[in-house]
Amino acid sequence: MMELISGLPEDLARDCLIRVSYQQFPTVASVCKGWKTEILTPEYHRQRRRTGQAQKVLVMVQARIEPDKSETGSTKRLTNPVYRLSVFEPEKSTWSELPAPPGYSSGLPVMCQLACVGYDLVVLGGLDPDTWKASNSVFVYNFLSAKWRCGTQMPGGSRMFFGCASDARRMIFVAGGHDDEKNALRSALMYDVAVDEWVELPEMSSERDECKAVFRRGRFIVVGGYTTENQGRFEKSAEVFDFVTWKWGQVEKEFLDCATCPMTLVNGGDCDESVYMCCGGELVTMRGHTWQKMGKVPDEIRNVAYVGAFGGAVVVIGSNGYGEVHMGYVFDLRSYKWRKLDCPKGFTGHVQTGCVLEI
Repeated sequence: MMELISGLPEDLARDCLIRVSYQQFPTVASVCKGWKTEILTPEYHRQRRRTGQAQKVLVMVQARIEPDKSETGSTKRLTNPVYRLSVFEPEKSTWSELPAPPGYSSGLPVMCQLACVGYDLVVLGGLDPDTWKASNSVFVYNFLSAKWRCGTQMPGGSRMFFGCASDARRMIFVAGGHDDEKNALRSALMYDVAVDEWVELPEMSSERDECKAVFRRGRFIVVGGYTTENQGRFEKSAEVFDFVTWKWGQVEKEFLDCATCPMTLVNGGDCDESVYMCCGGELVTMRGHTWQKMGKVPDEIRNVAYVGAFGGAVVVIGSNGYGEVHMGYVFDLRSYKWRKLDCPKGFTGHVQTGCVLEI
């Protein structure tokens, strides 16, 4: 049997490989068959998490900021923003950009959704930036190969402003939104990323346009939104799908404290059973069934665009007003203190959505 690293015991060789940065995965996989096989095993990924070598990254759909050639060092914002995938590594405070999906080198679909499953980043739907028609496209970026692949399109006709969540292991869930005629939808879908197949779920009890979805404690939860008849008037309710009975449970009518857009709602991740949200200038959390205030959002962020949670911290990204630069702050869940992020000029554009991956 060929040694992973010549002259080193297997355990020590594996200890070396689990310390490799995710950015080097494609290079490692190309060195030899043994290394490629090793980094593809589930045990390799478990060891990275168990030993604290897993890297947390925040991937966002963010408007590109172009240099203004008429003024040295300044930037300009486009009237029709071009969106790309930006990557922030909180532990290193570094920013980078992912390559565009096939056919979208001139910009991502506007208002597309992101979800992560294992080492796959999935981009779903949105408006085509050239035709402005709703797209049911699915693109999957694999961080191990650093390559894109096309997935099976979302079934059931056009769908915009839908809720989207992932169990982080294999499945992505989609619910609500509206069709081409602005009719709010009750339908829901489940996507198996590994086999590239969609499954229809039973319909929700109510239409939910502009809803938010989270996966919490093994449950798919769809929060807020509004019906066609009540367009723009958000509800406080939520519905939970039970995978054992394959049914939606009773509607939780008072899930939110107030009837507001739930777009900033986010779950805390595998090791954090709380959910977080920015509401009324405050960062709040649900513990059990009660919402509690955690801290006032910094004054520089009057318009919150995105909230993400990872490893004992919550990141909030937004701006001071329409058309202003976007900036980020991190709220430490232990010290209850805010820390401003260093956002380079090229990464201060509007953020539409995002998701957190552990690689």
